[in-house]
Amino acid sequence: MTRVLVIEDDPIIGEMLTLYLTEEHFEVQRVESAREGKFALGTFDPDILLLDLMLPDASGTELCGEFRQLTAIPIIVISMKPSVTVRIQAISSGADDFLVKPFSMQELKVRMDAVLRRSTPAKPVALPYAGQTTSDVMGQQQGLSLDLERRTIVLDGEHIETTFSEYEIMKLFYQHPNRVFSREELINAVRGIDSFINDRAIDVHVTNLRRKLEKNPKEPQFIKTVWGVGYKFIN
Repeated sequence: MTRVLVIEDDPIIGEMLTLYLTEEHFEVQRVESAREGKFALGTFDPDILLLDLMLPDASGTELCGEFRQLTAIPIIVISMKPSVTVRIQAISSGADDFLVKPFSMQELKVRMDAVLRRSTPAKPVALPYAGQTTSDVMGQQQGLSLDLERRTIVLDGEHIETTFSEYEIMKLFYQHPNRVFSREELINAVRGIDSFINDRAIDVHVTNLRRKLEKNPKEPQFIKTVWGVGYKFIN
C-alpha cells in the first residue's frame, strides 16, 4: 500500500485529503507543522509527500528545498497561492508538481499516480553479483559494488540510482566495511563540516538506502544500526 504523508494545518482540507486518499487505498498520515513532517519522514517512511506551503512554524517555497534535502520521494505542493512565480520557485526548489487550492480530488490522485510512476522504484537484493570487472567499478561486497563513473550502486548487475547524499554515504560505508560511523561523521561526509543537514536527515537517507538495497528493510543485512552511536556497513 502506498504511504502518503500530508503536511497540512487546515483541519477541513486535511480531513478531506485523509478521507479521500484512504478510500482510494492509500495509507495516510497527516501532520500540521514542518517540524512534525520532518519527524514523520523517518517514522512513517512515506512514498509521496503532499506539502502545504503555509504552516504554523514555516512558510514559503524554501520549504520545498528543506524537504528535498531530507528525502528523494515525490513532493506535490498544495497551496492557496496561484502565482506562476510561486509555482516556478516551488518546482525549482524540489517539488515534483504543484496544485492550487481548491482542487479536484480526482485530479490530485491522477497527479500523484503520475509522479509515482516517474519516481525510481526500489530494487531488492536478488543474488550476489560477481560479473562486473571494469575499472570504473569499486570492488564488491556481498554482491554489492559501486560504479564510480556513473555514481550508482550495482546489485546483481543492476544499476540502482541514488541521490547525491545517498551515494556519498554508501561510498563511505563501502570504503570502510564494519566500521561504525556516527551521524556527525556521515553529515560531514555528505556536505562538509559547515553543513545544515541534521541527524534526522541522515536517518532518512539511511532509510532510503535500505529500501533500495535490502530484501527486507525492516531487518537490514547491509546497513546495521548501532544504537546510541550510528550505523555500519556489514562486509
